[in-house]
Amino acid sequence: QVQLVESGGGLVQAGGSLRLSCAASGRAFSNYAMGWFRQAPGKEREFVGGYRWSGSRAYYADSVKGRFTISRDNADNMVYLQMNSLKPEDTAVYYCAAKYVTGNYDYTAVKEYDYWGQGTQVTVSS
Repeated sequence: QVQLVESGGGLVQAGGSLRLSCAASGRAFSNYAMGWFRQAPGKEREFVGGYRWSGSRAYYADSVKGRFTISRDNADNMVYLQMNSLKPEDTAVYYCAAKYVTGNYDYTAVKEYDYWGQGTQVTVSS
């Protein structure tokens, strides 16, 4: 069973930075895709960024491109989301997700992902 545990959320002023962490366990993740999603109150969960564990390129939503960066530590099965230049509209619960990849898939779609963490709250004050 895959387990994902997020940490690092908190309260930050607009323009500030936070780094979220996702600890993954329970599998060898070489055939998995990892994604970060977020859900603001009253809104649907949306894609933030993601990548294939075996790949080198990360993909980002337009709303965070240039401000957020995904990185990873393959040895420790850790995935990070560095968030800079935060805006009040970035306020949401942030989730780490994993998908076992068997073919083509829409990496931005919530329904594609098999495993989810419990989420961590990020609040950006103006």
